[in-house]
Amino acid sequence: MFVRVAELGSFSAVAHQLGVARSVVTRQVAALEAHLGTRLMVRSTRRLALTSAGTAYLEKCRVILNLVDAAETDVAEERAVARGNIRVGLPLSFGLKRLAPLLLEFAERQPAVSLEMDYSDRRVDLVEEGFDLSIRITARLAPSDVGRKLGTCRLVTVAAPASLARHGRPQRPADLAAHECLAYSGDAKPATWSYSSSGRVENVPVRSRFTANNGDVLVEAAVHGLGITLQPDFIADPYLEDGRLERLLQRFAPPELGVYALLPAARHMPYRVRVLIDFLSDRLRTARSV
Repeated sequence: MFVRVAELGSFSAVAHQLGVARSVVTRQVAALEAHLGTRLMVRSTRRLALTSAGTAYLEKCRVILNLVDAAETDVAEERAVARGNIRVGLPLSFGLKRLAPLLLEFAERQPAVSLEMDYSDRRVDLVEEGFDLSIRITARLAPSDVGRKLGTCRLVTVAAPASLARHGRPQRPADLAAHECLAYSGDAKPATWSYSSSGRVENVPVRSRFTANNGDVLVEAAVHGLGITLQPDFIADPYLEDGRLERLLQRFAPPELGVYALLPAARHMPYRVRVLIDFLSDRLRTARSV
């Protein structure tokens, strides 16, 4: 409980996570301080900070808890039973279209595991928000990220046939400068689309008066003739199959995106989480090869 309070910086937040009264948390930490004969935390109405003793104690507590988790994992593996709760953060579109059916199958196969799924395209703080893992789709991980690659997805450039009839079809990435584009706004950076051909990468700035942090919205905007968009295949494929959109710039390949399971740093991976990651990796790899 002390470790959770130190990580979240709030007695109330820990009480909410554990489903107990705030007084239970404060009494536990106070009892620990009384046992040790020293203050571990300095509290005020606005913030909570660790003392020097608290900082040193926190580091050793994390080591102890990791050892306990590892011991429990070894026992669980011997019995080959995954059990306990997994809180997982999922990207909205990919989570609903590709991961939801897999997670339902996993729940059926692992009746001793409970799943708490949070669907959002925002980047979650695994430690502060109490997640066991999150699934993230990105071209590259940050240096501080700890994770495992589960699979890949392709990016495709698409537009509606009627829009192409009115405005013409770009023949090369540089031609996008003359077209209205529909850009993803989740990265909070000026929209730049990358393409490669013959080993050469070309980064193309695009202009857009219609942006969104969700690919499904951008694909629908493209269907309505508002412009060209660059989207993952799991969003665009149904629209390409029924002819509502056409694929563009097929000679120029955008970089593949990786599908990653991100984990809290410096923590032992519980057996139940490892079983889920192995399951998702196997299913996503099989789906990709079909």
